Amino acid sequence: MKSSYVSSNAISQALRYSMMKMQTDLVSAQKESTTLRVADVGLALGSRTSETVSLARDVSRLNGIIDSNALVSSRLTSTQDVLGQLTAQAEELRSTLSAAVSGSSDRGVVQAGGAAMMDLLTSSLNTSINGQYLFAGINTDVRPISDFSDPSSPARAAFDTAFQTYFGFSQTDADAADITSAEMEDFLTNVVEPQFLGAGWETNWSSATDEGIVSRIALNETAETSVSANITGLRKLAMVSAITSSMMQGNFSEAATKAVTERALALTVESISDITDRQALIGVTQQRVTNASERIDTQIGVFESTISDMESVDPYEAATRVSALVSQIETAYALTARIQNLSLLKYMS
Repeated sequence: MKSSYVSSNAISQALRYSMMKMQTDLVSAQKESTTLRVADVGLALGSRTSETVSLARDVSRLNGIIDSNALVSSRLTSTQDVLGQLTAQAEELRSTLSAAVSGSSDRGVVQAGGAAMMDLLTSSLNTSINGQYLFAGINTDVRPISDFSDPSSPARAAFDTAFQTYFGFSQTDADAADITSAEMEDFLTNVVEPQFLGAGWETNWSSATDEGIVSRIALNETAETSVSANITGLRKLAMVSAITSSMMQGNFSEAATKAVTERALALTVESISDITDRQALIGVTQQRVTNASERIDTQIGVFESTISDMESVDPYEAATRVSALVSQIETAYALTARIQNLSLLKYMS
């Protein structure tokens, strides 16, 4: 009969290849035990891999909208805060103007109130977050409002020129004392008002756009998420600030001064109402953003749960596999060491 044999080297090589395979399996098993997900999605799911890829892409997109909504919410909150500060200051100015109309306050107090309002209005409307101006419309990189307190600004130059052209002298000229109430009212209505509520606003005051920022707050929903410096309430407040901060220093008669004060009071009341209405609209938008984010969170939860169901592994099974593979590798190492120690020389004596 024919005899055969298997060399110790062949056995050693077989164990070596077996250990390499077990070590590869161990890496995968350890990964699954740590992440609790299959190590190779394509191998585990086969043709269903595209489903998890699609779901993961949707989750990534939805998370992007969540992050965007967080920025939108921050912008809207800052806008609300600024408008709230302006409204509070306008309420103080309204009280001052009411007292002045009734004769309980002098023009110096009104002028100081108007100057304070102008300073706050200018700084507030030029507020920026992360390099973007809140009230610039879509021109977020452009400073929206001219500083009226700067004598060289286009807004102040246009205002002073308009007065000089209409009356023929400056506000501090002695002839200013002869301006009647009717003349002052006509000047405010037909000359000053168009600078704020007409084309003069964009020409001399504002670099903002009427168009606001439109943000996608959900996959199928958008919202306007900014306020432009060009809204009517802010224009009226700018006019109030301008005429009270500058014209109360003029050499006007009591009748002309009262005409300015009464117009300023009426505009202040209107601007407060307009700005409050805008704050209410912003509040509605804030709630829409919050609701959209909550709905998206729910969608993300559903998608992630589906992905987990498809890719997850049993933690106990994964741990058992790791333990078994470690044991097998240790046994293989021990056998290899014993085989390598086999030698005929030990039996020849």
